[in-house]
Amino acid sequence: MPVGELTLAGIERAARAQLPPEIWDFIEGGSGAERTMAANRQMFARYALRPRTMVDVSACSPARTLLGAPLGLPVGIAPMAYHRLVDPEGETAAARAAGRAGALLVAGMFASRTLEEIAAAATGPLWLQLYWLRERAALAALVERAEAAGYSALVLTVDAPRIGRRLRDLRNGFAIPPAVRAVNLDPALMSASHRVTSGGSGIAEHAREQFDPTLTWSDLDWLRARTRLPLVLKGVLTAEDARLAAEHGVDAVVVSNHGGRQLDGALPSLAALPEVVDAVPADLPVLLDGGVRTGADIAVALALGARAILVGRPVFWGLATEGEAGVHRVLDLLREELEHTMALLGRPRLADLDRTVLAPWPGPVG
Repeated sequence: MPVGELTLAGIERAARAQLPPEIWDFIEGGSGAERTMAANRQMFARYALRPRTMVDVSACSPARTLLGAPLGLPVGIAPMAYHRLVDPEGETAAARAAGRAGALLVAGMFASRTLEEIAAAATGPLWLQLYWLRERAALAALVERAEAAGYSALVLTVDAPRIGRRLRDLRNGFAIPPAVRAVNLDPALMSASHRVTSGGSGIAEHAREQFDPTLTWSDLDWLRARTRLPLVLKGVLTAEDARLAAEHGVDAVVVSNHGGRQLDGALPSLAALPEVVDAVPADLPVLLDGGVRTGADIAVALALGARAILVGRPVFWGLATEGEAGVHRVLDLLREELEHTMALLGRPRLADLDRTVLAPWPGPVG
């Protein structure tokens, strides 16, 4: 097996070689100068690991429970739109791969397969991500469908009152191709996302038309009144918002800067994680996304208090290269690397991964 296939970096190179440049830029690009996107990765290099010896590590288990559901590993597929941009099966392939790996799948609101098709393909925990739309009837209809189809939580993205200034998309005049659609919403609500303009972005134009920038904490009551499902807030980067989330009764939070695609210069997710974990009750799960590329990265995030991590772009790399098998390969690599790291750290259980695992890297980073 070529060495490249033993790492996510190798899968990334293979995906880039075969995707059209404008699709690659849409997937990979961040906002502004992409400082935050780069910092998400760089932050992991600031930590050194403190291994313990003479520990029985003959069996290392990455399994855990999240919001009452068992996971084979503390990993989920982050919500991403339009999986069919890179593979004809799209979200159903990702759902099958997540189930085989024992991972969580968070389906995106702008999925290119129906909620029901995704649910039929899923064999593991399944959540639905939402943006706050001006058209609340459309939002309520999605919530009702998700509950009926067996989704077990809702994830409200709260860091996107407008879409970040994604320069790659603007340079490419990017819009979603006509053959790929957000099939769970009325086409009239999605038309702007397909509108090609020179120096413009169909994604940004759609967000300006459809995203409601007036969302406040009081609006959570409206959503709560329409579902029995647990509510997760994605896009929390400060202790202040973490405390407010807990006060408003949310069931979990995701520390996330949207993969560096929203406010450029925002805190790297890993840098924000400790203050968020310290601000909420111990029984309120905190998840993290942004920059995770190895099993050792997962161990660092868990040691800082994350209950699980979400991966985004690497799933698209796997999907683009080998479809369902490629996504499973991404998740399987993360599992192998996490178990390997746990064994060499002398921490055979996820509960053993705490802040004593970590030390500052003793020298220049990078």
